[in-house]
Amino acid sequence: MLEVKNIFKTYGDNPLLKNISFTVAEGETVCLLGASGSGKSTLLRMIAGLESPDSGFIFFDGLDLASTPPHLRDFGLVFQDYALFPHLNVNDNVAFGLKMRRMGRDEISERVASSLELVNLKGFGGRSVNDLSGGEQQRVALARALAIRPRLLMFDEPLGALDRTLREGLLNELRTILQKTNIPAIYVTHDQEEAFAIADRVLILHGGAIIREGTPADVWANPMSAYVAEFLGLGSVIEGKERGKTKDGMWKVESEFGEFVVGCEHKHSKGEKVHLLVRPFVEESNRWSSSPARAERSDSEDEASRDVSRPEGNNRNTIRGVTSDVVFQQDKFKVTLDNGLYVYLKDAPKVGKKIAVGVKVECLG
Repeated sequence: MLEVKNIFKTYGDNPLLKNISFTVAEGETVCLLGASGSGKSTLLRMIAGLESPDSGFIFFDGLDLASTPPHLRDFGLVFQDYALFPHLNVNDNVAFGLKMRRMGRDEISERVASSLELVNLKGFGGRSVNDLSGGEQQRVALARALAIRPRLLMFDEPLGALDRTLREGLLNELRTILQKTNIPAIYVTHDQEEAFAIADRVLILHGGAIIREGTPADVWANPMSAYVAEFLGLGSVIEGKERGKTKDGMWKVESEFGEFVVGCEHKHSKGEKVHLLVRPFVEESNRWSSSPARAERSDSEDEASRDVSRPEGNNRNTIRGVTSDVVFQQDKFKVTLDNGLYVYLKDAPKVGKKIAVGVKVECLG
C-alpha cells in the first residue's frame, strides 16, 4: 500500500501543496483531479522520486521511500507525450526498463510479448514507433510500464494528446487492464469524465489541498463546496441569504433568481450567506422538468409555470426565465435562460420563449 503523509511543497515563496495525505490500497485506482497548476503532477513526480517534498513522508508497504532512487522504487510511469525512444522499435522500447535491470534474454522476451499482448499490440514488436498512431504509441508506453511488473502504476495526463474517440477507447482498455493486473494506480488528470470513468476514488485538488475525496458516485452526489460543484459542472451555483424557516423546518433562501426552499443538514442563522447548487437535470425522472413544448405555446410566464412537474423530495423548486440558448448534447438539450441558469430538457423550447422548470436545489453551505 502507498501512503502519502503530510506533504508540503513550495516554489519560491508560493505554497503549491499543503499538508497532503492519502493512501492507495492494493488494486485500487485513485485519481488526482484538479485544474492546471493545482500541483497534481508535482505530487506524482514526488511519489516517483523525481522531485522531493519540502517536508512529509511517502511510504510503500511501510517503507519510507525518501532514500530510494526512482529506478529502485519499481513504479511504472506513463506520460502524456509517451516518452518513447524514436530510434528503437516497439520491442526495444518495451524492453528498455528490463535491460536496465539486467534481466536474462529469455525473460525479457517473455515479458515484452506478454505486455504487448495485454495492451492489444501483439505482432507489433518489429515496427518503428514512428509509424504508429498516437493511441498505439500510448499503448507501447503502457506496455513498457507494465513489463517491469510495477508495484504501482502512475499516469500523468496519459490521454491528453489523443482525440475523443481514441481517448474513450483507450480509457476503457486501461480500466480493463488495471482490473486484470490488480496493480494499484494513481491517475492524474484535469478531465472529470476521465477521472469518473476510471477511478475507484477521486481526490480533488484546489489551493494546494485535497478539498473533496470519495468515490465518483459520492463526489457527484455530494460535492460539498461551491468550487467542486462548479469544477465538475454539476449545475448553476448561486449565492443567497437565509430568510428563516418554513413550518416544516425548511430554510427559505432569497437570491437574485427568486426565493428557494431548501432542506439541508448545515447549521445556519437568519441573514447568513449561503451557496446553492441548482441541479439542471436528474437522470432518474424526466418528470423533474417542464414540458417545454407545452410551455412555449404561451407568452405568459404564469401560464407556462402551470406545466411544471416538480421534483419529489424536500428540495423541490422552480426556476423561470426566457430561453436564450439551446444546444443539443447527446440525448438531451442544454437550455440556458436569460438569467444565466441552465437546465437539461428532453425537448427543446424555442429561443425567446418563457419557460418554468422544476429543479433540485441543494445547499452547499
